[in-house]
Amino acid sequence: MASPSSSMTDRVSWRASVLSRHLQPPMDSPFQSLESNICLQYSPPELSEKFEFDVREMRRLMDGHNFEDRDWLFGLMMQSDLFCRRNSGGKILVSPDYNQSMEQQREMTMKRIAHLLDRGVFKGFWTARSLEGEWRKLALFEVLAIYDHSLATKLGVHLNLWGGAIQFLGTKRHHEKWLKDTEDYLVKGCFAMTELGHGSNVRGIETITTYDSNTGEFVINTPCESAQKYWIGGAADHATHAIVFSQLNINGSNQGVHAFIAQIRDLDGNICPNIRIADCGHKIGLNGVDNGRIWFDNVRIPRENLLNSVADVSPDGQYQSAIKNADQRFAAFLAPLTSGRVTISLSAIYTSKISLAIAIRYSLTRRAFSVSPNGPEILLLDYPSHQKRLLPLLAKTYAMSIAGNYLKGIYVTRTPETSKTLHIVSSAFKAMFSWHNMRTLQECREACGGQGIKTENRVGHLKGEYDVQTTFEGDNNVLMQQVSKALFAEYISAQKRKKPIKGLGLEHMNDPCPVIPAQLTSSVLRSAKFQMDIFCLRERDLLKRFAADVSQHEAQGESKAFAFILSYQLAEDLARAYSERVVLQTFFDSETRVSSGPLKNVLGLLRSMYVMICLEEDASFLRYGYLSIENAAAVRKEVMKLCSELRPHALSLVSSFGIPDAFLGPIAFNWVEANSWSSVHQ
Repeated sequence: MASPSSSMTDRVSWRASVLSRHLQPPMDSPFQSLESNICLQYSPPELSEKFEFDVREMRRLMDGHNFEDRDWLFGLMMQSDLFCRRNSGGKILVSPDYNQSMEQQREMTMKRIAHLLDRGVFKGFWTARSLEGEWRKLALFEVLAIYDHSLATKLGVHLNLWGGAIQFLGTKRHHEKWLKDTEDYLVKGCFAMTELGHGSNVRGIETITTYDSNTGEFVINTPCESAQKYWIGGAADHATHAIVFSQLNINGSNQGVHAFIAQIRDLDGNICPNIRIADCGHKIGLNGVDNGRIWFDNVRIPRENLLNSVADVSPDGQYQSAIKNADQRFAAFLAPLTSGRVTISLSAIYTSKISLAIAIRYSLTRRAFSVSPNGPEILLLDYPSHQKRLLPLLAKTYAMSIAGNYLKGIYVTRTPETSKTLHIVSSAFKAMFSWHNMRTLQECREACGGQGIKTENRVGHLKGEYDVQTTFEGDNNVLMQQVSKALFAEYISAQKRKKPIKGLGLEHMNDPCPVIPAQLTSSVLRSAKFQMDIFCLRERDLLKRFAADVSQHEAQGESKAFAFILSYQLAEDLARAYSERVVLQTFFDSETRVSSGPLKNVLGLLRSMYVMICLEEDASFLRYGYLSIENAAAVRKEVMKLCSELRPHALSLVSSFGIPDAFLGPIAFNWVEANSWSSVHQ
């Protein structure tokens, strides 16, 4: 037996030999310098990838509207040093400097707002309202979110939430006094709804407002610590006024949640008397937004500062409202939140586009491993596993982008009759799209390897910036429960009336139940009829199961509210089924308007990929027997076929997003030059 010292010596010699072979090339292998190594040569993907459809037409389909306005705003930001122009690998890039402190990021956000204001970006947002203006506003907010979430959020709070509350909850006196100053940024508004103790449950907020008929003033109070207004964007540093949501107590009777205008700072930035404000501090993202906390201590405001389109209080203290039902009044006060859910849905999709454009472009230039001893290394996107990581997400993003245009359409043309549909669709899409965005960002970060960690390459940092979307303007899980409850109500109402279902897109439940073929071939899987049939089958069956489950709990003595809580699993499945079916329907509708040709062919591939990946990922299809085990296996194989068919179009598809090169990270382009020593020392 060898001695311990001999064994140790042998192991040291062996490790030294291994290291030597790593550090020194074999004698029979000619040494090549790093400069000429093919792995370090950058070749733009445009040189090898073909565009088989018109990317400009695809962009028009994706963006949908206001192309010139979008490009104008992109240009404004690219031309100003305020937006951190820099040269990277021969490319002009613009993106916020996230190395700045929280205070510096907040200051830069305000400087950028002032720059855009001076150039007329917000002109007519509220003072010249029209359908064309509404579309333009949505387009410009999409562009702002592509540059920086903090910039878009800060503006969204002021213009959409504060301004929207003035417009939709106020009346002529409020419009004349506040809207022009809002548009010109002479006042800086915030939206004080969320409290420390109440977020999604707005009905339960604890701030209390009473009326003093002797002075004709309302008095706002924060009665306890859980009633402090929390996460209020703009409150910590800049806001001069707030829309304060509060319980209104008149003569000892609580009339429910109402909205008031309260000044919280003077024009010099000094906090007003009887108001206390604290900073929420540093966050994982959105540090260009000054989120704050607000306490009110007998803060007096004029009677006219009640936003009174829904209800009013007379000078002598009498409560007046044409809407006698308290639930309907409460729903009316939540109307401004719809714009927030719409813009969140849209920005989530554009952020998914950014990350996919970066990751896919990188995968078309970055190589790894070879399949033969002396062969070239393989492009990442030529690996089937890499295609499976990115291309289904790309198809989903396309489908959701088209659905986002549908959402914008019902928002811009909204009427009282369509308000329920708008609420349900915006809730469903806000949850679905923001969840999709976070998953896409994570996958794209990993697909970029170590380069995805660098802040300048955007993808990794965007995870922290956009994570908040899953909980603000309504927690996603709560929103999806609202969707299921609304579908339940429509279904039960139709049953009681013994009439066909009408509304929320549920009319398909009036038709005979779809029959799914026993054997699913590739041609069947890709047929529009099968795809819509199986999505409708899932939705109608889950709605019936959900209704039966709730009824069973009620029969066992539970209240309807608690019965809904106990049926949460089916509620989640149903909301997902509804959301995915609506997205598919909007895809069909858009695709049918495209003439036959290469563009329509690619849309067909994207639609089929969207359907197949939904079938593969949702366990409901197997759990409730909509797919057999054999057919589920066929779906899985079809996903891989579609990946290989979409692979040649990958560059064309991300080039159709309409996002200028300047707004993508350096690894989307010449990642070798961007990481060279010369770039580091410039």
